Amino acid sequence: MSYLSEISLRRGLALFLIVLGTLVSGTWATVRITTRHLLDEEAKNTARDWASFLVANVSDLQQIAAGERPSERSLAFFQAARASGLVFRYIIYNREGYSQLVSDRNGVSFVDVSTLSDRAVQAIETGMPVIDTKTGSSPDMPKYYVEAFVPVRVGRTPIAIVSAYVDQTSQRASFAKEIIGASLALCGLTALSFGVPALAWYRRTQEKQRADRRIQYLAHHDVLTGLANRARLIERLEAALSALRSGGTAIAVHYIDIDHFKHVNDTLGHDGGDCLLGTIGERLRALTRIEDMVARLGGDEFVVVQSNLTGKSQASDFAARIVAALGAPIVFNEQEIRASFTIGIAVAPADGTTSDRLLKSADLALYAGKTEGRNCVRFFAPEMDEAMQRRIMLERVIRDAVAHERIAVHYQPVFEMTGRNLVGFEALARLPDPDGTMIPPAIFIPLAEELRLIDKVGELILREACRTAAAWPQDLSVAVNLSPAQFASGAIEQTVAEALRESGLEPNRLELEITETLLLKNDAGTMASLGRLKKLGAAIVMDDFGTGYSSLSYLWKFPFDKIKIDRSFMEGFGKSETHVETVVKSIIALGREMNMRVTVEGVETPEQVDFLFAADADQVQGFYFGRPVPAAELSAGLLKEFLKSAAEVKKEDRGLRLVRSAADG
Repeated sequence: MSYLSEISLRRGLALFLIVLGTLVSGTWATVRITTRHLLDEEAKNTARDWASFLVANVSDLQQIAAGERPSERSLAFFQAARASGLVFRYIIYNREGYSQLVSDRNGVSFVDVSTLSDRAVQAIETGMPVIDTKTGSSPDMPKYYVEAFVPVRVGRTPIAIVSAYVDQTSQRASFAKEIIGASLALCGLTALSFGVPALAWYRRTQEKQRADRRIQYLAHHDVLTGLANRARLIERLEAALSALRSGGTAIAVHYIDIDHFKHVNDTLGHDGGDCLLGTIGERLRALTRIEDMVARLGGDEFVVVQSNLTGKSQASDFAARIVAALGAPIVFNEQEIRASFTIGIAVAPADGTTSDRLLKSADLALYAGKTEGRNCVRFFAPEMDEAMQRRIMLERVIRDAVAHERIAVHYQPVFEMTGRNLVGFEALARLPDPDGTMIPPAIFIPLAEELRLIDKVGELILREACRTAAAWPQDLSVAVNLSPAQFASGAIEQTVAEALRESGLEPNRLELEITETLLLKNDAGTMASLGRLKKLGAAIVMDDFGTGYSSLSYLWKFPFDKIKIDRSFMEGFGKSETHVETVVKSIIALGREMNMRVTVEGVETPEQVDFLFAADADQVQGFYFGRPVPAAELSAGLLKEFLKSAAEVKKEDRGLRLVRSAADG
């Protein structure tokens, strides 16, 4: 090899190395720049998609931006978004760019001190999303993430900015490994130059498709059970109703509610409740046909849409199969769960021709079943709608009466059996109707309990009764009913003490009546509260005695001052198939043996009076002696009339007994 040839070879080798180095470094730089660009674009698109998805699915976004608490549906969405694993934080800003709410791995919370975000302001001013890629600077932040600020407008008016934080750490690490592998495997520079971007594009496309599928799934399905959610249910139901309007067969909507589901969560925890919900979803899926649909609306409520029916009998048969299938026991952590269910059914087109109307009809039927005691199946009837309107009206009246202290108190007299002396009155709640009449207690008291207002109703009656009784003669007492809700509040002794202090009523003139319901749990705290009330000087009375499951067992657990025999005994008085007289005599004798006075309620006839006189009852109360009247009618003159009437009753009864005695002789 000549010198020139050697020089040429070296020059050629050097040129080759230069070209190879340039090609390798150029390829490396090209791959690195391209990959980083694709990664950033992928991250930005993912963040923008999730932020836009929140905007589309949180209907009360304007209210949240104004500082209001999110709805249950919005809270469920935030939880589902966090469960996806991509979005680790949402921040909602108001239209001025100040933060209002944060949803992250720790939950959903309102910010204590609102901060201004320049990027949020930029997004709202430009009307375009603002995207930032960032590197985490603290242990609680991902190493690499993207933040998307998406403005929300109603028309042309901005209402909020949504910021979504998407973790891109794993994607970045994945691409980094691919870059290193590509640089070590530079066998074909041209193929490698096209391969890495192609692979990055493919992975981005696949991940975006998976994210889109997940978003689509969350938008139409319940996360826990995998069943359709409300949005999907409405879509399918509207489609079925459209086909029905074209001449199809009937459709039945079965609205299913688990009876006392809260008890399952309280005893077995939320895992036990989730197990029950998941099993119910599986069993409902197994019962339905392809053309039917099962959805979970949240909580313990499920809906089954049954299509292609020829009549209500098919819906009734299917509901029976639902009850049988769902009623089978479920085992959780070696414990057996047995649940009952209430089902409300609406059939289209008779009960509704739109999805909203049909679901409302089924819900009304469900409510009717729950009102009647649960564990039953009820079909919708038009009167249920009327009953719901009446209930709504009554709820409004109760809330207004409690808020403005418009609960009326009427007083029914109580007499000593011997001597017919007036000894006091029982205070009874009355609710004025807007039309001027009085709503019966049997109607508004249960609803007040359901609305959790009965404790406030009881407190109003207690205070008013004490104020009224303080103006009576010193020998007259007043009896007031106490509800279990008043004891549950933990302040019943303080409430009674304040009522006595404010009114100036002597404690020994106050009788506090409780029912067996309060004592069913045999709660030591309840017994202690009763003891403290007794120490105040008030008398403690067992009301409605004889109607519970174990009334006798409570008489030796607490030293009651009085027993009140329920009015149902007098309603059965004189009927040949009953033994009312024997039972009443036994209760009176039992009370005397235990040094407890006995009052008999519901006395309405002279025959009942004669019987109770012979049975040696202590006190009597009922329409025969006087109906409940407002406090305004209990003037001093009226009290004298009560006493005068009692004397006349006494004289009349004595005459009746003499006549009967002569007849017997």
